[in-house]
Amino acid sequence: MSYKPLFSRALGADPKRLHFAAHSHHLWPDASFNGQVQAWADANRHADRKWELIFGEVVPEAQGHVARELKLPSPDTVVFAPNTHDFLVRIVSAVEKKPVRILSTDGEFHSFRRQAARWEEAGEAVVTRVPIAPFDTFPARFLEAARAGGHDLILVSQVFFRTGWMVEALDELAALADPAGPWVVVDGYHGFMAAPTNLSAVADRVFYVTGGYKYAMSGEGAGILHAPPGFGPRPVVTGWFAEFGDLQGPPGGVGYTTDAGRFWGATFDSTPLYRFNAVRRMLDHEGLTTADVAAHARSLQAQFAEAASAGRCGRLKEAELLNPVQGHARRARFLAFRHPDAQAWKARLQDVDVITDVRDDVLRFGFGLYQNENDVERLIEVCRRVL
Repeated sequence: MSYKPLFSRALGADPKRLHFAAHSHHLWPDASFNGQVQAWADANRHADRKWELIFGEVVPEAQGHVARELKLPSPDTVVFAPNTHDFLVRIVSAVEKKPVRILSTDGEFHSFRRQAARWEEAGEAVVTRVPIAPFDTFPARFLEAARAGGHDLILVSQVFFRTGWMVEALDELAALADPAGPWVVVDGYHGFMAAPTNLSAVADRVFYVTGGYKYAMSGEGAGILHAPPGFGPRPVVTGWFAEFGDLQGPPGGVGYTTDAGRFWGATFDSTPLYRFNAVRRMLDHEGLTTADVAAHARSLQAQFAEAASAGRCGRLKEAELLNPVQGHARRARFLAFRHPDAQAWKARLQDVDVITDVRDDVLRFGFGLYQNENDVERLIEVCRRVL
């Protein structure tokens, strides 16, 4: 089945383009346009009173969508920011011990990689990085390091952005979490709405950060945090929105709400939340769950991976597919091919209006609702011709 009609505006903006970077900059469905327009209309209709509408209707709707997607026990553990970096900074600022002792990996996205390196330079953090390769031993190695203790914060990706490898040890990590430390933070950017994610068993012990830029199909500006109760009650980096509600704190000191609102920042653009809500309503109307979308993407991934393995995609056969399509387990929504010529291959594809993504020596192809089998066949033919 083709879902292209849901993306008529984005596809019509460049009809000749083959966009296989759904993992990088997901195209926006038509519903998001409606959300964008509604945000403008509401802002000008309500003017000074728009924040009553935003916090009375828009934010609660978005919290509900996130809570249902992640199987959270309550929507009040969800809060929003312009990006996940904001949340990383606020979470770390809430750790009372300095320097903050962080356990992580060498495969985290740049938001954390760069900030962690700068914290180290400034003497504000001590970071231990467990190599993600070889991945068959990574879960055991990472859990061993986590169980060894001595860390205030444990941060790991749900899906590693470069390789597509998925971590399935959240229950074991959550068992180590404690309000007194360590805290467990999961970077879910490549997992949220890419693969079914059920946090119901760990929601009371694990932070989960993600956003709307990729598989939520809502664009930038919609950073999302699930914050477990009792963890990080008083972030040092805090905005004035965090003082709305029933406040607790020392007499005469700065008060915080006890729900996820303690991690609110300051004035933000609510338009991304309008887009997110509109997209989620679209999916509900179409009867599409994350499992349905993932199954659609998996079938396209399998089609392309089989063609590459058979030599139908030119020299792509020479590359190592880091995350092959095997069985029916949850998986990343992109294929990661490692080869020394990955950068050159990405450039050649872009020259013929085929959009992919490259990270160092890894060429990534992302799959989503706006593609069908014919698009994949076109991609196969282009790869055969230009690679």
